[in-house]
Formats: sequence, structure tokens, C-alpha cells
Amino acid sequence: MSEAVRYELKTEMVAANDLVFEVLTCGTGKTLALCLHGFPEVALSWREQMLALAESGYRVWAPNQRGYGKSSRPPRMQDYAIENLMADVAALIDASGAQHVVLLGHDWGGIVAWCFASRRLRLLDKLVIINVPHPVCFARSLRRPEQFVRSWYAAAFQMPFLPEWFLRRKNAKGIEEAMLRSSTRPESFSRDLLEATRSNAAEPDALKAMVDWYRAFVCGGGLQRQLRYGFPRIEVPTLLIWGEEDRFLTKASTIGTEEFVTLLSMHFLPGVSHWVQQDATEQCNRLILQFISLELATSEA
Repeated sequence: MSEAVRYELKTEMVAANDLVFEVLTCGTGKTLALCLHGFPEVALSWREQMLALAESGYRVWAPNQRGYGKSSRPPRMQDYAIENLMADVAALIDASGAQHVVLLGHDWGGIVAWCFASRRLRLLDKLVIINVPHPVCFARSLRRPEQFVRSWYAAAFQMPFLPEWFLRRKNAKGIEEAMLRSSTRPESFSRDLLEATRSNAAEPDALKAMVDWYRAFVCGGGLQRQLRYGFPRIEVPTLLIWGEEDRFLTKASTIGTEEFVTLLSMHFLPGVSHWVQQDATEQCNRLILQFISLELATSEA
């Protein structure tokens, strides 16, 4: 019996959309699994999922999105408009040369993925969203006091300068501490992931770029533009995984998701926080692989 392949993460610099992206890569399959991280995460947050996907026959990319890591960091708030973030995804898919794509997104990466799939900028085989509601469902949920209160930080991020100053204190140690406090299994966070997340935020101008994602979406009008355009039903089979102990987003914010997705699977995980990939790694991996396994068989045929 042949020895199982042992995969490891590699780093590539990929030119796309007139920027350069630092991309973690793993695996050699014909189907690309493109993983989009959230705030304040970095691409390394997908490590365990990347390894599981590679072992299941996928080629996996996890870019540090614009403003993060060694990826390009444009200086203006409007550079982080949702339209630019979607264009980055399209350009990365083109740069990969892949004919079959599974798009995965967590938190902010999930917002980009929802919008990308809705706008049908490139063909997708499957869509996986982790702990972020569809934009319309989120907008509706803000009418409820509980979600409105939980979104206080997004409102605070609209202020100039102050959010960056606050998050930069103690060499951005607060970023790491906030993730651990909001996790139901803080021991599951590896030291190198926490350090990568903190050190990324401590880089010059990184926090401005990271917070500008929020500013461009709210004050910059990104959410309102997308709502005005309307959200056609997503025909791509979609999996929504939701940790029920999310301190930032209520379970109720998922209500109505089926209005916008034709083929929707939803899995709620009791006792799991917003940080599903770390809090419930094995369960998260299993759900993802079960959901996309048929796609792999079809695309490899």
C-alpha cells in the first residue's frame, strides 16, 4: 500500500486585479477551494480546513486579502469597497486557472462570498459560508435590538483614527485577547495563529486597512449599493455553518436565508462560537467535506 501524502502549506505571491496577494497554498487537485478569511484573521486561520481539503483531493488557496499580511495594502478607504473585494476574488480565480471552484468564506470573507455568488462574477461549483448572514438577512436583523447592540463595534469603526489607536495598544495584543475571550474553546487556538493575527495587526497601516473594510461597507455605502442592486437567488449549492454562541451575530440573523438560495443546507453548532474553524475543527471539516464531496466526483469525471 502506498504511503499517504503528507501535505504542508506553502506561500506564493500571486498578481491579481493590479495587486499582489500573499496566498497560502496546499494540494494539487483539479478543483480549487478558495478560502476567504475574516476580521481580524489572516489566511492561516484556514490551516486545518486547508489540510483536510488537500487530503481529500483539492487544490486549496487561502489569500491574505487586500490590506492583510504581505498582500497589497491600498491607502484609501474606498479601495476597500465591496466591489473591489469581489473583483479580487474573480482575479484570483482567473490567476489559478481552475475550471472548477468551491468558494469558502468566514466572517468578512463570508460577506464577500455571499455578494460574489449573488453577482455571479465567476462560475462556482459550491459555496460554503461560516458564521455570517446573507446581507439582506443581516440588514433585516439590525431592526432587532439584540443584533443592533451586538453590532456596536461596527458602528464604532466608522470613527476616524480612534479604532486604530485603540486596537494598536500593547502592540495589538488586544486583537488576540478579544478572539480568545469570545471563543468557547480558547485552548484550541494555536500560538502561531494568534501571533500571526496579532503581528499582522501591528504592521504599519494594517489596522487602518482592516477597519476600512467596515468603513467602506457602511459609511462608504457598499451595503446600501448592494441592497439597491438587489440580490438574485443563488443557484449554487450552498452550505451555511453557524456556531450558536456567536457573540457578534445572532442566530436570528440567519432567518430568511432560504429566500436567497435555491439549494441551501444549514447546520447550527451548539456550544460553538464565531470562530468555528478553531472551536469545532473536526466537525467543521466533516461538514465541509461531506457537502462538497459530490462536487469533486462530478468535476473530476
